[in-house]
Amino acid sequence: MALSAKLHMRQTQSLVMTPQLLQSIRLLQYSHLELKAFIETEMERNPLIAEADADASDATAPENLDGLAGGAEKPPGEDTEHGGLTGAASDGAAFESGFSGRDDAGDDRPAQSGPSLRGETRLSGAGSDFSIDDLADGRPSLHAHARGEVADALAPGLERKIGEAMVELLDECGYLRIATESFAADLGVATTDVEAALAILQREATPPGLFARDLAECLALQLQRQGRFDPVMRTVLAHLDLLARRDFAALRRLTGEDEAGLMDILAEIRGLDPKPGHAFDHEGFETLIPDVIVTEAPDGGWRVELNPDALPRVLVDNAYLRTVRGGCLSDDDRAFIGECQQSANWLVRSLDQRAKTIVKVASEIVRRQDGFLTHGIKGLKPMTLMAVAEAIGMHESTVSRVTASKFVATPRGTFEMRFFFTVALASAHGGDAHSAETVKYRIKALIDAESQGKVMSDDDIAAVLNKEGVDLARRTVAKYREALGIASSIQRRREMNARRLAS
Repeated sequence: MALSAKLHMRQTQSLVMTPQLLQSIRLLQYSHLELKAFIETEMERNPLIAEADADASDATAPENLDGLAGGAEKPPGEDTEHGGLTGAASDGAAFESGFSGRDDAGDDRPAQSGPSLRGETRLSGAGSDFSIDDLADGRPSLHAHARGEVADALAPGLERKIGEAMVELLDECGYLRIATESFAADLGVATTDVEAALAILQREATPPGLFARDLAECLALQLQRQGRFDPVMRTVLAHLDLLARRDFAALRRLTGEDEAGLMDILAEIRGLDPKPGHAFDHEGFETLIPDVIVTEAPDGGWRVELNPDALPRVLVDNAYLRTVRGGCLSDDDRAFIGECQQSANWLVRSLDQRAKTIVKVASEIVRRQDGFLTHGIKGLKPMTLMAVAEAIGMHESTVSRVTASKFVATPRGTFEMRFFFTVALASAHGGDAHSAETVKYRIKALIDAESQGKVMSDDDIAAVLNKEGVDLARRTVAKYREALGIASSIQRRREMNARRLAS
């Protein structure tokens, strides 16, 4: 068979992910902190991207930024020039198409992210960074306090250097979770030197229990300071798992103490501090900033708005762009400026679309979960990503990205958006389905109402829920109970007996 080269024309269709669409998808699933870090990176790479000052936007726009100021916002439905949402079901297709209809080549006005999505007043701060909390005396951090203890307890030289290295490994509880052999090998010192320094710190550092390697050692260090670390206490601390399960029969066999003596030991251990490091401030905690704020409207409904503090306000600096273009530029410079302008415009439009998509999804969630906002957890209804996606005319994957790492501030607290999506449990009598979170709340309420001699087993709880219209198996009750961190009926019965004996 002869081989030959031929030319053929073939027409095919394929889905192509443009760079702009990829950017929009990434921005949609970013949390507030991730989005802030991304924008800061883009501002370093692109000289045409500028962040609007929230305080200055209320007065006058910066001189080097012409066009829209931070407070000049367009009402909904009028941003058609920039491909904004109109509220129609086809908006999802516009988002997934990568804003194909844009025309920004001759637009000399700066584009702005974060448009006004409602004409109503937003919840905002007082416009000042000062807080009355700033007047309070801050507690020292754990590591700063521990370094001071090392300086007081250990002599200068190798011993103190070992102690300073230990300070850096303390966790937030004040524990030093290390193996002395591997720690000594990392430092290149003898294991005996590490153990000697650790023994001094455990004996002299305050609060007692600091630099302990586990819970049992932390409690033992505190009891040693009080002169109460006798053989019986040593045995009890060596079997903390039995104490946690309130297995006093096994503890009686191990210690030789009667039940009254064990109750005294339990009360004494309860008076100790299992986490001495929590008495200090810890560095690195981030304040949770909700992306959406839900407030009660005057007409009895709910007002859904973006949180201004979580909404980046990015402008395209067209004044700087005109200045640069007015100079003598090479072909490479002009290509770079054109690429920067296109990238900046796409970033602004992606942020604009991100804000509108978040509000659209949040509004649908609030509409469906009106019972939760009104009556609390017992009013939570089962809801899926698919149901919300179909209601707002978007793809399920888009809703999934929107709800990832986003938080909603409601009159009942701040919740992650994923909190409102729960599994539906069938009704035992053919009525409406029940939310899994609501059933968990009911299980916790039943267990909290238990009294001495009336501890409910998982079968008892399943029977009560069945009478209330929730079709739930015993193993599902056990799974939900364990997810709530609630002990079994045997352990709860032992705990009640222990409280009765201690009282």
